[in-house]
Amino acid sequence: MKFLFLSWTLLVPVFFQGQEEPVQIAQWTTHEIILTSLESYGNPYTEVDVWATFTNQKGDTLLRPSFWDGGNTWKIRFSPPDSDGEWQWISTASNESDKGLHRQSGVFRSLPYKGDNELIKNGLLRMSAGFRNVVHQSGKSFLVVADTPWAIPFRATKEQVEVYAKDRHRKGFNAALMMTLQPDMNAEGPDGRNIEQGFKRAFNDLSDGHINEMNIDYFQYYDSLVDILLDHEIVPVFQPVFHGFGWKGLQVLGTKVEAEEYVRYTKYLLARYGSRPAFWLISGDHDGNDPGIKESGEMLQQWDCYGQPVGLHYSPCDDYVAEWAKNDPTKHCMHYNKTHQDEDWLDFQWAQTGHGGEHQYHKVARMYDYLPTKAVANGEPTYEGMNAGQNGLGWWQGEEAWSQLMHGGTMGVVYGAASLWQWKISPNEEGWQAWTDQPLSWEGAMQLEGATYVGLVGQILKDVNMTDIQKRWDLANGQPLLAKEGELYLSFLETGGEITILNIPTTLNYHWIDPKTGNPKQIGKVNGNTFTAPDKNPWVLLIMN
Repeated sequence: MKFLFLSWTLLVPVFFQGQEEPVQIAQWTTHEIILTSLESYGNPYTEVDVWATFTNQKGDTLLRPSFWDGGNTWKIRFSPPDSDGEWQWISTASNESDKGLHRQSGVFRSLPYKGDNELIKNGLLRMSAGFRNVVHQSGKSFLVVADTPWAIPFRATKEQVEVYAKDRHRKGFNAALMMTLQPDMNAEGPDGRNIEQGFKRAFNDLSDGHINEMNIDYFQYYDSLVDILLDHEIVPVFQPVFHGFGWKGLQVLGTKVEAEEYVRYTKYLLARYGSRPAFWLISGDHDGNDPGIKESGEMLQQWDCYGQPVGLHYSPCDDYVAEWAKNDPTKHCMHYNKTHQDEDWLDFQWAQTGHGGEHQYHKVARMYDYLPTKAVANGEPTYEGMNAGQNGLGWWQGEEAWSQLMHGGTMGVVYGAASLWQWKISPNEEGWQAWTDQPLSWEGAMQLEGATYVGLVGQILKDVNMTDIQKRWDLANGQPLLAKEGELYLSFLETGGEITILNIPTTLNYHWIDPKTGNPKQIGKVNGNTFTAPDKNPWVLLIMN
């Protein structure tokens, strides 16, 4: 996607002549503008829309929605996409009589970013030219290596997220999937973090089937959690209101929410968090047809001037009717992981293979071939330790990640762990069915062996330009191979052995890398088209300049 440039004839670009020296904002950092309403509202969250138009000296114009932040305060967050711009902005409010919100204006300059955060240095995220991968605005490849701490927003403390983010960054993860609020209408417990059975409430009326009565302190605290993740170069994947199992399986709101409320909330998340690196996962664990999903995709296409990636995450019953769905008309199946496949606003599709401990590679293999092309990943493999600590343990996770990549999930890999995704406070905290659980706290689950193997995918491929790499088993006599022919080849051989690759240049170098340690075993110059692994253990073959 490209930036959304608009024509705004009422905004005359006078810029900085005769004015005080304007504030300076580094490229891709967030400039926060505060507006104060002069009128009172019964429910500011639902009653007033505010946005701002930003124009630089080149005539480039970007639109950013504003968000209510409590009392009479609205905020606009904007990241300049250039490093030498002269910007001015003007606000618009749906209530034009409120002069504190309507027709406010200001100016600032953009300048180069001099920090060392790789996310900020390379710019916000977008899709690659071939739609297979995610890249930064700089063009740098971003292979998703995601974890699923779904319950962080409503259960975790800042201190806990600091521990989590340090661990995941060190291991090689660069994204975190989150339910932005606790979605189960029938969930009960104390209104608090780090309390057994407790969770913070984002909306007072969620248990009644609505999201209109916002608790602003919830989102102010969530800001700090997002800050910690981004400071550790972990991109938030924002899921507005879950549609599948949810947190405890206690009647999720996502399948019943009013479409207007879902779109309003998704737009609020865009306003609050969309000036920094983000993914928008607008459907969670279902079929992509729930209220407000299509409308939210269309809204994001209109309002996200940075065009950050938008996608869907499906339930496992892609081409069959699951037992748990047969008597529940809200649990649709037979979606084939391709709902809205032809929509312009849709950037990626994520399969789910369920939690039975089976390696299922056919789903992403089929999705890779769907047209028009969308980026593909298995967004929910069996979480480590599901089914009372029995499923998906240890190296199972490494094999799953590398093999899903080979089968066409070239957007990246996703990991999960029982107890971590619920953010269990203690090993014996109750409230989950046995198939979802294991006797560990979130902190204990964070140290499970499998996370190390999945994180190593990110470490091994961190500096490899994976942009629009293709599934090319045809070049290797049907063996697993990703390639950008003539410049980059990547294979994963679960039991070692040989691989022969057609038409490979002798100008390249090969590396055999141990996927269990990240250490190279053999490095050399290509001098033929057959490559033999060091032994019969799992090996990654990387061939490049």
